Amino acid sequence: MTMDELDRWLDEHGITSVEIQATNLDGTFVGKTLSRGKFLSGIEQGFAFADVVFGNDLGSFPILGMPFPSWRGEMEDIFLRPDLGTMCVWKPGKAAVIGDFWTKECTPVSVCPRNLLRRVEADARQLGFTANAAIEIEATVFEEPIREARAKGYENLTPLGGTSGSAYVLAKDADWRAYLERVEERLRAIGIDWEAWNDEAAAGQIEINVAMGDVVAVADRWARCRQVMREVGHELGRTVTFMAKWSDAWGQASHLNLSLGTPDGNAFYSPDGLSDAMSRFIGGLMPAMAGTTSIALPFITSYRRLVPAEGPPTTITWGVGNKTTAVRAVVGHPKQSRVEYRVPGSDANMYLVTAAVLGAGLFGVRNELEPPAPFTGMAWFLPDGELIPASISQATAALEDDKILPEALGRAFVTYWTGTRRWEWMSFHTMGGGDPDCGITPWERSRYFELA
Repeated sequence: MTMDELDRWLDEHGITSVEIQATNLDGTFVGKTLSRGKFLSGIEQGFAFADVVFGNDLGSFPILGMPFPSWRGEMEDIFLRPDLGTMCVWKPGKAAVIGDFWTKECTPVSVCPRNLLRRVEADARQLGFTANAAIEIEATVFEEPIREARAKGYENLTPLGGTSGSAYVLAKDADWRAYLERVEERLRAIGIDWEAWNDEAAAGQIEINVAMGDVVAVADRWARCRQVMREVGHELGRTVTFMAKWSDAWGQASHLNLSLGTPDGNAFYSPDGLSDAMSRFIGGLMPAMAGTTSIALPFITSYRRLVPAEGPPTTITWGVGNKTTAVRAVVGHPKQSRVEYRVPGSDANMYLVTAAVLGAGLFGVRNELEPPAPFTGMAWFLPDGELIPASISQATAALEDDKILPEALGRAFVTYWTGTRRWEWMSFHTMGGGDPDCGITPWERSRYFELA
């Protein structure tokens, strides 16, 4: 939009305020609400945020113990520049727009999740590909309003829709349907393309599928969809969590589906199975798998989800159509052939996960890497297989040792991210009980239940 077009758009929709939106490293939706005049006056420079947006943890403590990058250290301002292509009417009288963080020197902030994904998407374009994604969002919804959930310490809550857990069950009560139908209405109203919703394995657990599209646009939809799910919960007196495992019940995921396109169609499609592009993409993804886990499972609680036979993969394997492996290749469909990365928890920042998986896959395509043999059979109890890192410290070490992701994502991001994960480990061991085998702690629920 030109400024005149933007002004007309705001008039036509009766907009008096604008919410600017982004995610921090931990995937929390952050932003500000601006008056219409303030928004119009600051579009070119962007809007100032203290660098603590990437410098504080989920407990609002400053993250210390590692070198500060150039944009951090004195609580200097960094600037959120709106992407006007994401403008929508968020609710009557209020618009919303997503942006990217830049420094005062007009350089991208190296750890801004959306900047990072945009950069990797540009790498795909340089290789002649468009990068497409779809995301499956899982969450758990409770009957209690959020104030009551807080008063209970997020424990002993009542799952919405009944206490029996299963999958694809239609015998749900009216309150369960009312919640999801309200979410559906909101998604349509703000222009988010979704494909399906259903219940999942645990009581109160739901899944919403965000439709395939350009990787950055789909990550934007993922972020907004989760915010809509929370806002509808507040409106209806319900509570929603995206913790990967909030109780001893089944965990919850964010499966990522990726494909590469060319002017001739889906580069991952071949009538004979895997195309060369898909094979080489998996060839780059597999050696980076252990390091990618740090991004896909970002928190202490994320690793509690890795229980064999409960759904999430536990081994570094890939297979054709095999949902027990970490990477599932879907082949033989001109439009639907894709790679599904099944490791991420529902608490992962999907801008970062998409950037990591896409970046590693493009590395494989660029260097013509061939993958190991596909795994057949059940991969959960593979006795001699390489296991997915089982803790935040193991995954951090794997990312530090990785040779592909620093090239794909930039050394500055990898160094900063591993520092923040060490801080997360230290926070748990100094403030949160420090025993990953003792069951989910009050510290974890307090830290992750609302903000992850």
